[in-house]
Amino acid sequence: MTSTTVDRPTAPTGRGTASRLPSLTGLRWVAALLVFGFHAGTMRIIAEPDHQAVVGKIFTLGLSGVQFFFVLSGFVLVWSARPGDSRRRFWRRRFAKIYPNHLLMWAVAMLAALWFADPINPVAAVENLFLLQAWDPRPGYFYSVNNVSWSLSCELFFYLCLPLALPLVRRARPWQLWAVVIAVPLLILALWPAQTLVPEQYRWWFTQVFPLVRSLEFWMGVAAAELMLRGRWRGPRLLVASLIFVATWVVAAQWIRAELWAAILSAAYVVLIAAAADADVRGSRSPLRSRPMVWLGEVSFAFYLVHVFAIMTIMRITGDWGTGFPGWWGPAAVIGFLLLTLALAALLHRYVEQPMMRRLAPPRPSAAGTVHSGR
Repeated sequence: MTSTTVDRPTAPTGRGTASRLPSLTGLRWVAALLVFGFHAGTMRIIAEPDHQAVVGKIFTLGLSGVQFFFVLSGFVLVWSARPGDSRRRFWRRRFAKIYPNHLLMWAVAMLAALWFADPINPVAAVENLFLLQAWDPRPGYFYSVNNVSWSLSCELFFYLCLPLALPLVRRARPWQLWAVVIAVPLLILALWPAQTLVPEQYRWWFTQVFPLVRSLEFWMGVAAAELMLRGRWRGPRLLVASLIFVATWVVAAQWIRAELWAAILSAAYVVLIAAAADADVRGSRSPLRSRPMVWLGEVSFAFYLVHVFAIMTIMRITGDWGTGFPGWWGPAAVIGFLLLTLALAALLHRYVEQPMMRRLAPPRPSAAGTVHSGR
């Protein structure tokens, strides 16, 4: 391993920093589990209505796990940005992170479609291959091939924008950054009346998929990270933030109208993310950075990409697709799918994601002022 000296990054004011935030890696697993739970409750794995109702009630808001990912992504990428890092190097690293896994799952999903003799839309398949599908509002296009990859299409847009916007973020005054954090939930809330301006068949796409709209959550994470780097973030510690998160989840699921969920949860998520980062910076206790949680967080990207495809394919093979598994076989199947997907994700992470990152990603300036060629 060799190293090359680069300019040391300027230390943020107000507090020390940690170059890695393992608690945020642990939070990635929480977000992935929320999405899995939502799909477990909506993909008709469980045939028994009473059992299905329990899973559905627990994970009613699980779809917001993607929102969690977007806020977290903005926070982590700003926190980890280093002086001397070029736009091209940043884009190359992000490509190396997401595209190999996506390409493999795209190919596997296409082979499965051929095996089941499913009709293949060539335009949708090409859009999906190049992660352009989230820009196409037509039903059957943005949720094509491996349908969860729509969020990668959004992430790719965020990655393209961040290096261009980061100089402005660095120069922004604290009140401007706070304005972003506060404005995002209000803008998300405003999407509900705003969607009436969009043709009805495109409204789900507009509020749930459209990259420009979904970037609001990403920029919220960006602003929060910059505030914390400057020592200007003001929020509760991790224990209180975790209680706020759980209380928000329960209250929203039980008593708050669905159109308010995304706005309320975005605020709870950014508070929790910032508190977890603060715990790592301070070195205070955080169960999120335990070894099991960090490992689960590391495989969460692969887990997310695999889970829907694995569930759907197995249920089609067993003949239970659309009907679910009867009796207690349904809950057992959910647990089985969780473990199976986790095993597949571990393999994908170990044999595709990590090797491709080492091979394709360029070295990056480190917090200590060196670039390590082996990273």
